[in-house]
Amino acid sequence: MDGEFVLVVGSAVLEISGEAEGRLRSGARQFGTVHRTAGGVARNVAENLARLEIETTFLSAVADDEFGERLIAQSTLAGVDCSHVLRVSQARTATSLILRQSPSKATRLDDFKIVDFIDSDYLMEHEWLFENAALIVIDATLNEEALDTLFELAALNDVRVCADPTSPLMAARLIKYISNLYLVVPNASETVALCQLDEPATQRDEAIFTAQALVNMGADIAVATLGEQGLAYADSSGGGYIRAIHTNVVDTSGAGDALSGAVIFGLLNGVPIDEAMRLGVAAASLTLESAQTVLPTLCQELLYDELSV
Repeated sequence: MDGEFVLVVGSAVLEISGEAEGRLRSGARQFGTVHRTAGGVARNVAENLARLEIETTFLSAVADDEFGERLIAQSTLAGVDCSHVLRVSQARTATSLILRQSPSKATRLDDFKIVDFIDSDYLMEHEWLFENAALIVIDATLNEEALDTLFELAALNDVRVCADPTSPLMAARLIKYISNLYLVVPNASETVALCQLDEPATQRDEAIFTAQALVNMGADIAVATLGEQGLAYADSSGGGYIRAIHTNVVDTSGAGDALSGAVIFGLLNGVPIDEAMRLGVAAASLTLESAQTVLPTLCQELLYDELSV
């Protein structure tokens, strides 16, 4: 790849999830399982890329506390360069509290206030990273000030930007930047905000149309993910559809981030777009079988083995 590394900018999150034994009962104290894992869309993508042997540098903000150190330690152990991550005193590390009713159904509460420390000043202090990056990857937790500065730096240094819309609420922040995106990877609910749809694109033909609409809006490559159905994609040459790989779902957290990371891995290595999409589906399938947001054993060999199944 041209450039020294992939620069990933966005959230690092401690995810705390709980699942009750049996049916949830309102107002009742119940036994269950509580699990903590490193998360955050940007952080997850960065770890997936590093495990796939892509040199990766991360810009984010964590509190100067035990949780922040845990996120940095796990990311660094996976191979992500976290030396420029901002440590903030008298703040809380971004945290998600997730109450699961099933692997695919959950109620989520996010505390992402610390992400606002990823501001214009912080990004400008690291302008030299933009100068040397092969690609920039962001999530939509960044505020408008940070996004404006980031896209200015990307344009100034002629570096392509990939984006994950993160959530239906945050996806709208990316609308004004779609024409500046090399790759955008929304799920069905996020396409509503990005394309101003009345209903989510949940069927194959609808998803292909949505991906093509994002390309018509200026994105070079668009991927509309459909969960257990697979994904649709489009670029200037047309669109296509890739079925999901049947798998035993343990936890859905991080599957979309694995997909994004593997697609980017493929594109950086010059594979055809349809093969890059198949790599993304394979990475998502592997991650769905893990309780971790990033599969600890992920590597190129495992990814291609899953692809050949």
